[in-house]
Amino acid sequence: MSIPQIDYHLFGTHVKFGPGCARDLRSELDALGSRRVLVLMQQRMAHSDSWAALRQTLDGLQMQMHSSVPNHSSVAWVEQLASEMAQFQPDSIVALGGGSVSDSAKALAMLHAEGGPLADHVTRFTPPARVHVPLRTKPKLPIISLPTTASGAELTPSFGVRQDEHKLLFWNRQLASRTVLLDPDLSGDMPLTLLRYTAMNGLAHCFEGMYSRSRSLISDGIALQSIELFAQALTDNTLDEKEQRWRLLLGGHLSGIVLSMAKTCLHHAICHVIGARHNAGHGQINTIILPHALRFNDSVAGTSLAPALVMLNRVSGTSHASVSDWISAVIEQLGLSASLADIGLTNNDFLPIAQQTMTERGLAVNPRPVSHADEILSILRQAA
Repeated sequence: MSIPQIDYHLFGTHVKFGPGCARDLRSELDALGSRRVLVLMQQRMAHSDSWAALRQTLDGLQMQMHSSVPNHSSVAWVEQLASEMAQFQPDSIVALGGGSVSDSAKALAMLHAEGGPLADHVTRFTPPARVHVPLRTKPKLPIISLPTTASGAELTPSFGVRQDEHKLLFWNRQLASRTVLLDPDLSGDMPLTLLRYTAMNGLAHCFEGMYSRSRSLISDGIALQSIELFAQALTDNTLDEKEQRWRLLLGGHLSGIVLSMAKTCLHHAICHVIGARHNAGHGQINTIILPHALRFNDSVAGTSLAPALVMLNRVSGTSHASVSDWISAVIEQLGLSASLADIGLTNNDFLPIAQQTMTERGLAVNPRPVSHADEILSILRQAA
């Protein structure tokens, strides 16, 4: 074995996990010297008992709350809110929710520091494998994240924001959360099915991380730990709902580390395009596309995924021949969406999705080169 070349970022993030740790939000803000706080969430959280209790701990702070974060975020929404931020002048951002909330917090931190239209800071992909990340070095506001899904977005320096039928993608090393409070109690009112959909997104981070051209021994090890937690939560019928939820949340967190280290590939490229064009939930799209994207890459990635397959079969007591077969079986057992028709797509939608996916940066690190939109069209037809 030759000496590996490893290149990844570690960010100065304080992470706490455990029931009730959300109550430490005030002490984390105090540790940062924060007195003027911008708080982001969606409507479900804004009306929850969890937020009502947490808000009481923030007495004495200047606070501006926004509970209208759109799914997949929105360039127009971010730019409008950024102009309001200029008047409020926050010294920190609290992101309470899933991936859309985390990505919105990063987008706002970027715009507040760097100014200009958000698109000025976008990452550019030039086929077949060149990715240009613009250098943006002005100090960014610290983000404190309290995740409620398994998206893992709180750990990554990357984010995506929807603009019309496109999802603009960004990366900046200053945008990983300064503090992450992983409290399973915060997701207690979220439907378990929705949490399972986000777990499929987390599993996709792990599988793609294990066969990405940017993979490493370190990201592989973390991916396997995440996969074990997900497999337990999704297939162990002896676990009660509370035990499932904490495993899904922690598995998602670990998958975010894998994503930040190894990046995502073709699967997520397709999902980003579908989400932007059709405004469907990211977790649900991941669930539908994942087995088919895995099969596309299996001829070159099967060896890389072999440890994951061993882990999945061991935890679930199965003997599936491939990771894609395991995923398909779990989708069926849990009654999750397995067809693009479930989210309203028809055959007429597939060609523009395939063509647009060819412009996505995830293709740069996919283990099997993607040279023509017809290859993506085949995946979409299998998922129809």
